[in-house]
Amino acid sequence: MFADSHCHLNYKGLAEQQPEILARARGRGVEAMLNIATRESEWDAVLATAEREPDVWATVGIHPHEADQHPDVGTARLIERAQHPRVVGIGESGLDYFYDHSDRDRQQASFRAHLAACRATQLPIVVHTRDAEADTARILREELEQGAFPGVIHCFTASGAFADIALDLGFYISISGIVTFKNAKDLQETAARLPLDRLLIETDAPFLAPVPHRGKTGEPAFVADTAAFLADLRGEPLETLAHATRANFHTLFAKTRG
Repeated sequence: MFADSHCHLNYKGLAEQQPEILARARGRGVEAMLNIATRESEWDAVLATAEREPDVWATVGIHPHEADQHPDVGTARLIERAQHPRVVGIGESGLDYFYDHSDRDRQQASFRAHLAACRATQLPIVVHTRDAEADTARILREELEQGAFPGVIHCFTASGAFADIALDLGFYISISGIVTFKNAKDLQETAARLPLDRLLIETDAPFLAPVPHRGKTGEPAFVADTAAFLADLRGEPLETLAHATRANFHTLFAKTRG
């Protein structure tokens, strides 16, 4: 039924019990999982999981938090590693001005390198953006003017206005367990009106476990809880939302279709 469009199966909390985590996800109807890379040192492990598990795929990329530590990871290296048959997207990359763990200019340069790799490979970009709406939108527009590429704004928590910009640029929007939180009223309003054919769902596991699992280590099985909440919020049958978001996942990440 479900596709978890963004999880970190090789992070602490999940890596130690990967077989059990995957079994629980499958038991709740999760049929596809995208295992996201955030630093070069984990690329091999992320890929190994995707090679071993037929319902798990991988990305290669550098998180904006890690941009300072990866000055040599540019477009060429991303393109090279993206040739792997189980790599279906590039990222996560983007801008994070909330924590500023990396220099903002370095974040922007890394982001542009990822977008150039997407343009060359036509693989989708997985965008992380926090407190950086204006620069994220500007860079996406500028890079799209040089040639089209697909993408998704993952773990969407930005404004409704930014959602409209992302949709206008042709992007998908992925909703995480944050939408179930009591203090997420603005996000809930945005999620309720997103077009169904541009909607994805994710866990960002091991982070952001949704209600009723708050405080626990997140895992892909919990995408079913986020989906149920979102379907109720939108006034849609759960089966309709599950089918659509799974279909959207395979449309955006076209290499998953084999």
